[in-house]
Amino acid sequence: MSGYYKDEYRYDDIINLQHHQSNKRPHMSLHDRAAQFAPFAALTGHEEAIDETARLTDKQVQLDDIQIESINQKLYEIVNGKEKERRVSITYFSPDKLKTGGSYLTDIGIVKKIDDIEHKVIMDNGIKIPMEYILDIDW
Repeated sequence: MSGYYKDEYRYDDIINLQHHQSNKRPHMSLHDRAAQFAPFAALTGHEEAIDETARLTDKQVQLDDIQIESINQKLYEIVNGKEKERRVSITYFSPDKLKTGGSYLTDIGIVKKIDDIEHKVIMDNGIKIPMEYILDIDW
């Protein structure tokens, strides 16, 4: 058997034969043929699910009555104050759309309007901040 592998003429009977082509199936392009051997992701979306689980969120801080009164006083000063165009920094909680918790954001700008019906502070850049999510206001 070891002599068979050393025989350099062992394919001489078939080496010049024409390559077989099926009459029933179309010839596959090299691109399609290579694609069938390409790696694939057996767990599509698994990596994204792991990343989402690992993403941390903050819990919303519950304010006491004194802190709420302080925020209400600052909102009152913004609406009725002498300086209507005062730049303020509002830190507020933004709930996460996918999981419990959220994150704290700070928006700096001029308060355009305070909507008492929807209980939102509308900034000059269009951001609407729900009053119940406001943590702090500075100027």
